[in-house]
Amino acid sequence: MKNSILLFIFFLAANFGNYINAQKISDGQTIDVNGMSVTFNILNKETVQAGGKPFDRYKVSASVKNNSEKSYTIRLSSFPQIVNNIGLVELDCINATGAKLTSKKIELKMKAQIINVTYSAYDKSGKFVSSVIPITGSYYFDAGDTISDDAIFIVPQGEKPDISVRSLK
Repeated sequence: MKNSILLFIFFLAANFGNYINAQKISDGQTIDVNGMSVTFNILNKETVQAGGKPFDRYKVSASVKNNSEKSYTIRLSSFPQIVNNIGLVELDCINATGAKLTSKKIELKMKAQIINVTYSAYDKSGKFVSSVIPITGSYYFDAGDTISDDAIFIVPQGEKPDISVRSLK
């Protein structure tokens, strides 16, 4: 019991440290996060109704550029291998409602390196055939690379998206 309480406290402290390191970002701003330039832009704004109430709907874009000399790489050792730590930075919209299946955050992730693998096998008729299947061999984010993504945030009417950025690396 004591061990589980200590483990829970450690987990809370570790995750709280990630949120302390979060930085605010606004429309058109670029900030540095661990040698990566993170840019946030509002592309479009419109008013929508959700549940009979008016909200502001924003189409936004975020990008991250690796300005450091360090490359990030995850090499996969076997297939299939479950990989869940490919995120670089996370932009969290604190005041987003998530209504109408919209986003509350954007996670910018490493690029996948796809390798075409040729394999041979017998088909149903007994004929020996070769086929090509694409396989993810690794994930990477090289120096100088840029990754971007778009999202839709719905926020209370009259408010702009309140965005915080944190590093996942």
